[in-house]
Amino acid sequence: MSAETLDRAAPSTTGGVAVRNPARWRASLHRAAPALGLFAAARLTGMLVLALWAWHVGRSPRALLATSWDSDWYTRIAAHGYGRTLYWPDGAVQSDLAFFPLYPGLVRGVSAVLPVAGGTAGLLVSWTAAGAAAWGVYLVGERLQGRTTATWLVVLWGLLPHSIVLSMAYTEPVMTALAAWSLYALLTRRWLWAGALAALAGLSRPSGIAVAAAVLAAAGWELWRRRGRAAGRLWAAAALAPSGWLAYVVWVGVRRGDPLGGYFAVQDGWTSRFDFGAGALRFVRDMLTRPTQFGFAMALVITAAGVLLFALLALADRAHRPPLPVLVYTGVLVLITVGGSGFFESKPRFLLPAFPLLLPLACALTKARPRAAVAVTAALAGLSFCYGVYALTLAPMAL
Repeated sequence: MSAETLDRAAPSTTGGVAVRNPARWRASLHRAAPALGLFAAARLTGMLVLALWAWHVGRSPRALLATSWDSDWYTRIAAHGYGRTLYWPDGAVQSDLAFFPLYPGLVRGVSAVLPVAGGTAGLLVSWTAAGAAAWGVYLVGERLQGRTTATWLVVLWGLLPHSIVLSMAYTEPVMTALAAWSLYALLTRRWLWAGALAALAGLSRPSGIAVAAAVLAAAGWELWRRRGRAAGRLWAAAALAPSGWLAYVVWVGVRRGDPLGGYFAVQDGWTSRFDFGAGALRFVRDMLTRPTQFGFAMALVITAAGVLLFALLALADRAHRPPLPVLVYTGVLVLITVGGSGFFESKPRFLLPAFPLLLPLACALTKARPRAAVAVTAALAGLSFCYGVYALTLAPMAL
């Protein structure tokens, strides 16, 4: 990220202090309104398709969205706190300490304020966060490539095959909202905001450390460029960014009697560990040599597409290559997803917060003929809506 890039990203200032004019935020929301409307239409249509199929097969749409898979763990934590552990016949030990605390804390807060149950509160948190995330995604895209590309970026993100997760009681909408706004704060040199939002992202999911990595990379570059001059806010942002993630990991470790390794032992009980992709490669090898579930095949295709899109992003020309913090954030998410073992079917969900991967596709649709763009959008919508139904009502594996 060059000094010129940072200078272009700087907000307007008066006497060296950023101008915080509420009218600017209203104007940004007004610019983002078409993209947010399209995003809302995509997600509402996806939920309607799911609801129609769920009613057809005698299932509850609300239960599917609010209590499926990990959603049940989060709502239990929100209601009763930590302390649940499942022991399986094969020796696996699954502790709820694997789930980070921000989302269940928000669910508990909503339940305390509004007369709604845990699952409904979880949906309210996720839907609100998804809207905030779409706004942040738009602002990042607008900053990098302009309004039209930013709109396409939001639409593509809302039509990913696994985008049904954005309508569920899951943590991905919360993390994406915090990540997008932290990246926007970095692009506009709001260092303390970037660090604080990164700290919260680190409390939302294990992969929230990717946001802290982006802040540390941006702060490190700026410290080098300034040769350490006027660096108080940069140092503060760098200290804040990883604090949420580190605090929870250490807390779990202390609770388990192993401050440095306790959290990773908990994850190991879920067969989740970082092994630089060795476990994933073994799974793919076995999958290709025997009949497999459709969900596993889709996970392989989507993960491979994510790696390819990151290569296109990193190798793009200067006009289309995003600045350093965006690349670092996206690269760390891809690395965590590809390099982690366990729950191969969940890898596409892990990539949902990596919205910058869609920038090359958004740029291509910006330049495409309207008819071609509409055809691509319709095809993506069909895949997204149908796959959402499959994932929640037909697939035998977790999201």
